[in-house]
Amino acid sequence: MDLLKDLEYRGLINQVTDLEGLSKELEKGPITLYCGFDPTADSLHIGHLLTVLTLRRFQLAGHKPIALVGGATGLIGDPSGKKAERTLNEKEVVAEWSNRIKKQLSQFLDFEGENSAKVVNNYDWTGTMDVITFLRDVGKNFNLSYMLAKESVESRIQTGISFTEFSYMILQAHDFLKLYQNENCILQIGGSDQWGNITAGLELIRKSTEDEAKAYGFTIPLVTKADGTKFGKSEGGAIWLDADKTSPYELYQFLINTDDKDVVKFLKYFTFLSPEEIEALAVEVETAPEKRIAQKRLAEEVTKLVHGEEALKQALRISEALFSGDIQDLTAKEIEQGFKDVPSYECKQAEISLVDLLVESKICPSKRQAREDITNGAIYVNGERTTEVDRVITAEDRIEGQFTIIRRGKKKYYLIKY
Repeated sequence: MDLLKDLEYRGLINQVTDLEGLSKELEKGPITLYCGFDPTADSLHIGHLLTVLTLRRFQLAGHKPIALVGGATGLIGDPSGKKAERTLNEKEVVAEWSNRIKKQLSQFLDFEGENSAKVVNNYDWTGTMDVITFLRDVGKNFNLSYMLAKESVESRIQTGISFTEFSYMILQAHDFLKLYQNENCILQIGGSDQWGNITAGLELIRKSTEDEAKAYGFTIPLVTKADGTKFGKSEGGAIWLDADKTSPYELYQFLINTDDKDVVKFLKYFTFLSPEEIEALAVEVETAPEKRIAQKRLAEEVTKLVHGEEALKQALRISEALFSGDIQDLTAKEIEQGFKDVPSYECKQAEISLVDLLVESKICPSKRQAREDITNGAIYVNGERTTEVDRVITAEDRIEGQFTIIRRGKKKYYLIKY
């Protein structure tokens, strides 16, 4: 299956400025393409993953991807999809976030070989540009009515948009021109909300080059769930690609809970499984949805892709331990992942009776209830049921000297820290 047919099968083609022309360019030989990522936080989130993986799909097909980190545009703020002005971050903060994002992008693209990927920062050519050059050489090419007609600007006219964010489109267009001139980059890809910015870049290339410019724009659909809500959010907030912000276990759990209505679409979007493998999993969803085979495969493929084989094994160990209740073999690091969101209590005593611990940590409301729960076998210490009312919790009950896990009933876990 050729690249465009594969992208079409996966539902990754939203808009293309000239599909026939792009198809001919791809047939002629390798092209250079780019996608921009603004450092609006210190990590990319799972919503960015679709465009990153689309760059990777182009690279696997023999083309050369450029990942552009918006060290300059990140200082301005993209109005696309926003109802109000962004908070402007300090230059030093954006520079630090840019470096972190550059490192993350390096996980997904191959930087060796003939079609080796490249990471660039638009601050390198924008940061030194004076305002007169910007207005005369770049801004002069943009008609005000043309800019006002763009959806990203038009949607903000009523609520208000500053000149700063209004000029974002010009800066992104200038990025495309620079890469077209310096890297022979003829294709920009992005999310569907970037269509106006991308076409503005094509317009600038057309006006700034004497020859007949051959450049293209390509957008990917916004990732939504079957209920119409935006993909990539959990109760705890965004699902980040940084393991310190969203652990591999949390990512795995987020994906394994994918709705049956969404799982096949997400397998197409976020994995490199063949169409045959995906269709086989689609059959499993229809015939044996209770087994959640497709969800497990999605969670495994994406967790491995983002965090690596060892992190996936760790996520699987935590999941199995929590399902079975057998948590004694978990490491302290795995416990931190698996019990990140459960109620916790810091115990400062070297030894404490189990009854007192249950009351002080508010696991049980009273000593009478604590004794009753222990006697009835409702209390588990590190996965083992205990019925000893006079039991004392000592250093031997600490996992790697740091944690004791108390379970009350079937599913209520509590983390005791030392």
